[in-house]
Amino acid sequence: MVVVTDSSVVDGPSGSRPSTPLLVPSKKRKVASNPEASPAPNDPNNPNTAANVALPTRNDFFSRPRLTISRWPTFTDTSVMYHTTEQLVMNRMAFRYVPAGVSPPGSALPCRTIESLPTSYRVSWEDRSSFVKVTPDGLGLIGERGFRSARCNAPVREGKWYMEVRVEDGGGDRSTHTPDINMRQGSHVRLGWARREAPLNGPVGLDAYSYGYRDNNGDKVYLSRPRPYGRSFRSGDVIGMYISLPTRCKPDPRDNHDPAHMRRERIPIEFKGQEYFESLEYPQSKEMTALMDFSNKSSNTASLPSASSNKKAASTKNLPERGARPGQVPEAPVLRPLPTLPGSHIAFFVNGECQGIAFEDLFDYLPLRTTPASRKKEKDKKRAREGAPQEHKENPFDDGTLGYYPVISLFNYARVRLNPGPNFDFPPPPDIDSVLNNTDHNVNQAQTWRPICERYPEFMKEQWDLDDQEEEEAALDAAKKAEVDKTETQKKAQREKSRQQTEARKRAKKNPELRGSSVVSAHGSTAEPAAPSDDRLESSVLIASTSQATERGMDQMHSPAPTAASSGDLNHVPEAESGYNSEVIEGDGEEEQNDGFVADVDHHDDDDDDEAFREAASPYRKSRTQNNSSSVMDIDLEDLL
Repeated sequence: MVVVTDSSVVDGPSGSRPSTPLLVPSKKRKVASNPEASPAPNDPNNPNTAANVALPTRNDFFSRPRLTISRWPTFTDTSVMYHTTEQLVMNRMAFRYVPAGVSPPGSALPCRTIESLPTSYRVSWEDRSSFVKVTPDGLGLIGERGFRSARCNAPVREGKWYMEVRVEDGGGDRSTHTPDINMRQGSHVRLGWARREAPLNGPVGLDAYSYGYRDNNGDKVYLSRPRPYGRSFRSGDVIGMYISLPTRCKPDPRDNHDPAHMRRERIPIEFKGQEYFESLEYPQSKEMTALMDFSNKSSNTASLPSASSNKKAASTKNLPERGARPGQVPEAPVLRPLPTLPGSHIAFFVNGECQGIAFEDLFDYLPLRTTPASRKKEKDKKRAREGAPQEHKENPFDDGTLGYYPVISLFNYARVRLNPGPNFDFPPPPDIDSVLNNTDHNVNQAQTWRPICERYPEFMKEQWDLDDQEEEEAALDAAKKAEVDKTETQKKAQREKSRQQTEARKRAKKNPELRGSSVVSAHGSTAEPAAPSDDRLESSVLIASTSQATERGMDQMHSPAPTAASSGDLNHVPEAESGYNSEVIEGDGEEEQNDGFVADVDHHDDDDDDEAFREAASPYRKSRTQNNSSSVMDIDLEDLL
């Protein structure tokens, strides 16, 4: 299926629409810029049906008009009774489609489920063969050559339901709408109930997913095997279809792999100007397909094929497998058990006459439970899809559309008309089960079954409830994702801060090393003077000596320079220690007195003078260390300053 992403035209009742979308919008068309909710173009309540609207080509769903009713189908040719509805996307090639509309602003999901006109129980516009034509009300159907089928628009999941189908052309009679008067066979009809997995390009009862009733001889058909059941029917007859299903079991909250859990796997797309939800159709399981195998069945029935001869055809299937031993029989695949719905049954009526129970203990419509191997395989696929665009995957759970659908199969231009109720041509008894079981029943008792027309509003409410549930889950996921992103942003900022601090420490450690290397190089130079000649240094030392003498008195002026053992001075700040020790030399009293003055310089001097004093005092102390290295004393650089 090719998804059309270009803009397309929405026609009103009096307009015409090309079969292919236009790549370049016409100048006469208006671009939809108003996001208000709008009904379908053929809605009589829509005041703007005459205006053609071209949807914007941007991928922003929220810029589109918010529809409550699907745009399609439109029936512009009133001279034709049956239509093909070519504007629609049809369920085929293992894909299923449901009309969708753009969600209101602020929603976590881009689209929601919407309805199609008419909003009542009828045949599904999308879930039918393209060779089955329909009337605008969705109740009249006509087929073409070959058996083709159509499903209704709401499934039965539990309870007792009834509907009628009037056969207008069938039972082998020549159809009044056939274009070929030389057809050898007449028109035929098959009616029944089928699951979603049943094919539409064949009659009901073709496989294990559907149960049918034939018009030709009144046989019931299952797995393509007819069995005697009731009376035949033909044109003009009214067939009643009854189904009874038990109460649906609730999923086990402790079992995460229970197929009864509700989950939908679908992607919003655009097709010819209309949004749809696209999802994978449930595949046919090998267990259900194995029921079609006739090899282990007896060959005394008319429905079974003739016994095969001993001669084998020359094909690759008959070739021996590599590595297989002669006479070794390959192991049969392990098949999962097929659960049934206990107490379920299907019955048919012909012109109000009950034909009895046709089928009972129907197979459960839920998908079979997945195996650990299949779950591991799906997990590997999911890991490989991480970071890739969104794509479809099989859904092992119930999506809310599973169940049994009424199915109509038509052959050679057969025609029927549906009657979902509540007014029937041949009303059944109030308690159909008592009639089927041949038990006493009272005609005045309460009605135990429901007309199937009441199923449609229930089904749409179930779908909208699932929309609300998915919206809440998506909002919670978005909040969790925002919280995770916020945490990651904070961690990233913290890592960046730590990195900057580490670089700062490295630079701080590297700068003193460079300073020490410059001092060593200065020691090796013979041209360097033994004492500093900077007048600023001399004045700084003089000022410091004078202030020290004034504050501390003459007794402290002749004390030696402080050492590591005598670092308990009140002016000493341990936190400001640089970690580097200076060497103090022994000399006369005057030199020791000056060193003491230098060590007790007040720390409240200006920063500029302090930095200049450090740079000037470093080579001065080192030069004295080289000349007199006999007596060494450790002193802190900060205490010296």
